[in-house]
Amino acid sequence: IHIRPATIDDAELVFALINELAVYEKLEHEVVATLETSRESIFGPNSCTDVLIAELDGEPAGFAIFFVTYSTFLGRQGIYLEDIYVREALRGQGIGKRLLAGVARVAVERQCGRLEWSVLDWNKPSIDFYDSLGAVPHKEWIRYRMTGEALDALANQAIS
Repeated sequence: IHIRPATIDDAELVFALINELAVYEKLEHEVVATLETSRESIFGPNSCTDVLIAELDGEPAGFAIFFVTYSTFLGRQGIYLEDIYVREALRGQGIGKRLLAGVARVAVERQCGRLEWSVLDWNKPSIDFYDSLGAVPHKEWIRYRMTGEALDALANQAIS
């Protein structure tokens, strides 16, 4: 298993893995990104996003995509793991653990105060995996999301 940082040459691979992940999570209907928008947002000059690629015997096996956050209480940056995905046929070989360890290594090297992520409540294999690593769920926090018209409406209130 080899873990490496993705480069712009990996844009098509990363986009393919994003779509495979969406199918696995039963959320393919939510993918509005295109190869072009993904390439620019992940690898463009204003990106705050990093991607690690896992390879098994030289073939792409999965990826982890993450970005910098900030903790006001710790007074330090953190990392938010947006997605981690291992191709279905290659699961159970330690690839996910190596990917997560790679992201943890980046967090430690950058002197981040924490590494966080979310998991779908039905994804018991992932929950069991995270529990086995010593990760702690924060059940007292409710995650909110704002998109589309609601986001636009709120942004427009800043103008007036």
